[in-house]
Amino acid sequence: MAGHSQFKNIMHRKGAQDKKRAKVFGKLIRELTVAARAGLPDPDSNPRLRTAFVAARAANMPKETMERAIKRGAGDGVGEAYAEVRYEGYGPGGVAIIVEALTDNRNRTAGEVRSAFAKLGGTLGETGSVAFQFNRVGLICYPAEAGNAEALFEAALDAGADDCASLDDGHEITTAPEALHEVRDGLEQRIGTPRSAELTWRALAGVEVGEDDAANLIRLLEVLDDNEDVQSVSANYDMSEDVLTQLTA
Repeated sequence: MAGHSQFKNIMHRKGAQDKKRAKVFGKLIRELTVAARAGLPDPDSNPRLRTAFVAARAANMPKETMERAIKRGAGDGVGEAYAEVRYEGYGPGGVAIIVEALTDNRNRTAGEVRSAFAKLGGTLGETGSVAFQFNRVGLICYPAEAGNAEALFEAALDAGADDCASLDDGHEITTAPEALHEVRDGLEQRIGTPRSAELTWRALAGVEVGEDDAANLIRLLEVLDDNEDVQSVSANYDMSEDVLTQLTA
């Protein structure tokens, strides 16, 4: 998860998180709507909707906004019909990138993603061209104050998780994809609501990126992440602290 964690770290250092609040809400509203349309409009009976609900609550989305999105998805089918699509390619430095999107216009989204890759030194490939370099996993995150490393590790294993890594800024618990919701529910009963719970792509190995490629790579990830149709961006890069410092100076 080096790329995932480092990207969050870079955005934090650059002070870019608050500026993206509106876009984050837009992505979460879209996921709430799609999740409610795909199953029951009750988070307790719809695991995907519950995951989206937890993410929206963690982002401090107003309750009324969440309820409107869920009602829209549970309506009579009128409104946007979103399709789930995945794009794969290589960025600067040979970094593998997976982009997941919810879109009401496949041609528009594909064109925008392809353009971002092309302009910033990347190459968009076919589906499956880089996914073999990742594992699909469930990821549940708790803040550091949720407990010490030993307590979180024990609770995670008891709930059926595969592993728990404790970092300076919190705890990352990984699960099999199909076990995400069950493990999250077990941890909620014992520890409380997590900061986030989602399916994600975990790189099998990292690609070291030097200063020559770092700026364009991070810019590409930013452009992709800023796209309103894009729900998540995963990449298999590693950067040294010296390169991170240069990027955020």
